[in-house]
Amino acid sequence: MEIFNQQIMRKVIALFIFLFLVSCSEYVDKPKNLLDKNTMSEIMADLAINDQVTTTFQNKNLESGTRYILETHNVKADDFVESYKYYVAKGKMGKIVDNAMEILLEKDPKAKSFVESKSKPNTKFPKLER
Repeated sequence: MEIFNQQIMRKVIALFIFLFLVSCSEYVDKPKNLLDKNTMSEIMADLAINDQVTTTFQNKNLESGTRYILETHNVKADDFVESYKYYVAKGKMGKIVDNAMEILLEKDPKAKSFVESKSKPNTKFPKLER
């Protein structure tokens, strides 16, 4: 009788573990006004350009540029933030950033060689001598 109870308990515990894993698959709710991936990529590309402008002209206001970018894409700031959080939590932000980089390279083809040179690992290490 004791062996039978142990088998039942194992099955019950396995069932609870399975239910726990299945119920936790959606840990971030989909936002009501979720931006599609292409729009997110376009906004991220424009934000990258804006970031470079503010790096070049350090006394300029980053916030006004960000507001302008969101207005040109007809996106509310809250919708962008919620969509950003959703895509980061779902692990889809990497593809969006890659698409944004492609958009940037289409806008400025000369930047491709610069990006490639910066993304290559440095293989020129100094010789170690004793």
